[in-house]
Amino acid sequence: MTSEPSESGSVRVDAWIWSVRLLKTRSAAATACRAGHVRVNGERAKPAQAVKAGDEVRLRAEHRERVVIVKKIIRKRVGAPVAVECYQDNSPPPPPREAVAPAGVRDRGAGRPTKRDRREMERLRGLGSPDLAAALGAFDPVTGEAPRLKGEAPRLKGETPWLKDDQHAPRRSRRSRPGGADR
Repeated sequence: MTSEPSESGSVRVDAWIWSVRLLKTRSAAATACRAGHVRVNGERAKPAQAVKAGDEVRLRAEHRERVVIVKKIIRKRVGAPVAVECYQDNSPPPPPREAVAPAGVRDRGAGRPTKRDRREMERLRGLGSPDLAAALGAFDPVTGEAPRLKGEAPRLKGETPWLKDDQHAPRRSRRSRPGGADR
């Protein structure tokens, strides 16, 4: 096997993506293929699919889509100047850095975020939506309580729902250790 680019023959799509430096490792290229992030001529590609000169390869990686046309087949990883000659890049330009809003960037030395700060960051990222949590059964958005089971009595503040009225939570002394190993 030679590392010289050729215009004839075919090579695995994951090996080609790695060798022309679209992704850093071949295993990352294979993982991208298995996850459906690679398309060859509009069809979803498996890692072992053959790619030949003239094929269009679409790769979704690093928060952008790369669209390249295979000009030369290459089997081994080569330097960047040689790799660029093996494909024609038809990718849309990446969005400017100003357009991508940094989610949850804090000033250096600001310390640990407060609960309010953390909830604000989650809201900006789209996480922690009360509607989503309620849909998943995490809590009631009106009262803020966990959902009750059918026939369960209303909970009082400080009540332990897993204990009956005549039971008490077991207490552990400082010396007792899990597993019963006392020292």
